[in-house]
Amino acid sequence: MALAKVASRYGGIYATHMRSEGDAEDAALDEVFRIASEASIPVEIFHLKAAGKRNWGRMPHVVARIDSARAAGLDIEADTYAYTAWENGLSAFVPPWAHAGGNEKLVERLQDPAIRDRIKKEMRTPSREWDNEWDEIPGPDAILITSVNQPSLRPLQGTRVDEIAKEWKEDPMDAIFDLLVKDSAGTVVAVTGMSEPDVALALRQPWVSIDNDASATSPEGILGQEHPHPRAYGTFPRILRKYVRQEHLLTLPEAIRKFSALPAQRMRLADRGVIKEGMWADLVVFDPDSVADRATYQDPNQLSVGMRWVLVNGVPVVADGEMTGAHPGRVLRGPGYDGGRATAAGVP
Repeated sequence: MALAKVASRYGGIYATHMRSEGDAEDAALDEVFRIASEASIPVEIFHLKAAGKRNWGRMPHVVARIDSARAAGLDIEADTYAYTAWENGLSAFVPPWAHAGGNEKLVERLQDPAIRDRIKKEMRTPSREWDNEWDEIPGPDAILITSVNQPSLRPLQGTRVDEIAKEWKEDPMDAIFDLLVKDSAGTVVAVTGMSEPDVALALRQPWVSIDNDASATSPEGILGQEHPHPRAYGTFPRILRKYVRQEHLLTLPEAIRKFSALPAQRMRLADRGVIKEGMWADLVVFDPDSVADRATYQDPNQLSVGMRWVLVNGVPVVADGEMTGAHPGRVLRGPGYDGGRATAAGVP
């Protein structure tokens, strides 16, 4: 809250990955609303969701709570990538206390049979004290390996924990622990833990914009060696294909607003986000009848189709469907940016 008060004075926002998106989501929302109120700051809730099979169907309640807070004067908005699987470190399945001291200590603990048994017991026990992802999923088939640290483990990218457990002839929990040990706790996974009706309801809200929640990627080079969540390639075209063209959940203007004007407003980018004289020419030209994602969970390293032209600051970076090699982008500074003068002057 103290940090949020300072950010507020400089025109900033409080962007939060809430303390809980599952069983304790109501308490997490209470905390978000309190910070928004007492710090007088706009809040962006990152990738709004109702996580875990016990919470499927709770999105109407979550939306109602946020609508109520907004009606009371709090500036609360959110974003979504609109897939039913999130991405996280595989180590997040392990209780927090086992992480003390970092990944090296975690790996040591996972090799201790007594500690391993304790971790298994806690993972099987529902709890509001920590975000127990094992308790939130239907089964080990909901965990897909997306990237690993060790090159020798790359054949496992794109496989599911139940498949690995069967191949290794062990319990799925032991497969998780052994994979973490072999990969120095660096494994990343996609976890199917949300329901489609909840995802669709969040997407429809006028105060929800679109994020892809993915790091930079490429089908070529070193980045092409990973097996990312398909959202890294497909988030925006998928929404145009699935939710606009096929399911008519959103109109085309609504989707474009969620891609552009709404997030630009949230980031206080007054000269971007809409097509208007005097604004920076960040433009995408696409065919709404053919634009589509190609990335899947099984084969994610696929570029989407239908994006004909992309202009950044008025310069084409994609021209007639082909990359131009131009790099006209620039760092966009927030309203509180001082060019490093405060730090140089010794001001904390």
